[in-house]
Amino acid sequence: MKLKLIALGLLATTSIASAADLPTRTYTKAPIVSPAYNWTGFYIGAMGGYGWSDSQGMDLKGGFAGGTLGYNWQGVGSPWVFGIEAEGAWSDIGQTAGVVGLLTVGTKIEGFGSVSGRIGYAFDNVLVYGKGGVGFASNEVNVAVLGVNFNDSKTHVGYSVGAGVEVGFARNWSVKAEYLYAGYGSEDYFVSTAGFLRSGDIEVQTVKVGLNYRFGAY
Repeated sequence: MKLKLIALGLLATTSIASAADLPTRTYTKAPIVSPAYNWTGFYIGAMGGYGWSDSQGMDLKGGFAGGTLGYNWQGVGSPWVFGIEAEGAWSDIGQTAGVVGLLTVGTKIEGFGSVSGRIGYAFDNVLVYGKGGVGFASNEVNVAVLGVNFNDSKTHVGYSVGAGVEVGFARNWSVKAEYLYAGYGSEDYFVSTAGFLRSGDIEVQTVKVGLNYRFGAY
């Protein structure tokens, strides 16, 4: 009987010593996962870039700057983003050509804009999108004949299509780069004079960068 008690005592002592040698268990908190970037919300921004055109034999080129206003909607858990966007810009896209002293013809797109629908695919905070809609441009034509100047302005209406990529770098801010092609319909100039000049369609390509601020971002 004494032997059994001694054996049980030794066994208990050994178990306690072994438990004391075990490393202390470390408890860690579960990582806090940030919610996925969501593009839903109204936004406003500034943009600028460069445009060019070789329509009707004219080599138009120049810079522009303006603003953007729009709205995006992205369903929870969906990568697809839908939206509508309006843009307007002051422009210096133009050219002057002709025979010095006899006839000089100049044309300049003084401003242009568009109202477009957008559809994009989001990779978290990176949005790749396409857009298309109505485009319009204010164009001025200047004609000088033997030193006498004539000018007339018209608003051309047509379409615009393009694509771009936008990157959200903070909760409310994003930057974008975009290419846009616009085809503006023909207009008649100097109708009130003895003759008139038909412009033909004006096709303009632009590349731009922009900065947007989105309201109510989450």
